[in-house]
Order: sequence, then C-alpha cells, then structure tokens
Amino acid sequence: MAWFCNHYTCDRCGKSWDDEWSCTCDDDCPHCGARHMSPSDSDDLAEVILRDGKEFVVLWSPETAGHDPDYRELGRFPSRAKAEAFLATD
Repeated sequence: MAWFCNHYTCDRCGKSWDDEWSCTCDDDCPHCGARHMSPSDSDDLAEVILRDGKEFVVLWSPETAGHDPDYRELGRFPSRAKAEAFLATD
C-alpha cells in the first residue's frame, strides 16, 4: 500500500481534516497546532480508477511513492466494470 488519504480529528480542538501521504502516519492539527494526532480512518488510494472521456483509467501508486503518489497508468478500459475486473485479477 503506497498511498493513503488519512482522516483525522483533533483531540484538543475537535476539528477534522484529511491529509494524503504514503503511510498512515500521525499529523499535526492545521487548526490549533496540536501535535501527533493519529488517523481515525484511512482510505487506500494505491489503486484508483479515473474517468478520462469515454475511458476508465487504472492508476497505481508504487511502493516508492514519497511526497506524492507518483501514479503509473496500468490500463484503459471502455467501462468501470472492466477496470474493476482488471484490478480484481491482481
């Protein structure tokens, strides 16, 4: 898993925020500055499907991703179902 959208809620001020990173790491609250908040949940974004006109593009973030997902295109498909089927064969 090389890319995540982490969801946080600050223990001090109670505000929430999201941050994307290459791991499920702690973050500092952008609202009050409280440090070392752990994510309450994370979405795995290592593999994503995006629509590009009439095609659906499968992208993959490699293990080497660091400060950005560095997505690589794995394939283009005529439907979302075919793109999902491709990912399911992994």
